[in-house]
Amino acid sequence: MYIREAREEDAEQLSLLLREIDDEVFLSPEEIKEKLKVMQNYSFYKVFVAVEEGRDDTIVGTFTLYILDNLGHRGTPFAVVESVITHQDHRRKGVGRSMMLKAMEIAAERGCYKLVLSSDIKREGAHTFYDRLGFVRHGVSFRVNLNR
Repeated sequence: MYIREAREEDAEQLSLLLREIDDEVFLSPEEIKEKLKVMQNYSFYKVFVAVEEGRDDTIVGTFTLYILDNLGHRGTPFAVVESVITHQDHRRKGVGRSMMLKAMEIAAERGCYKLVLSSDIKREGAHTFYDRLGFVRHGVSFRVNLNR
């Protein structure tokens, strides 16, 4: 398995994988291609994929990484990881761990002082996973749904 930036030709597989988060609200392959183009306009807003070698480049996981400029912490940037998904047939095989280690590596290389993520309070297994990777439960997350 290796991890690389997502490409337009990954759109079909990404669309299927993203349905594992929410099967009712997902992007079509065409919409994913458009979003990937838009993301190129940001300083660092990238989708990564974990690819199983030797299986026609089968995508087995994905995550999105944002690196944001900051005025706090003496202008040191920070990173946010979002939409972390491992294909259900590949869970508990190190895919998620590899993706999170890659996200941490990229954030550290870019000079970020922290990498943050949020996780649904009901996803206790995911919380244990992040605990084991060295993430620290910090603060309280708030959310308001807009325009839905």
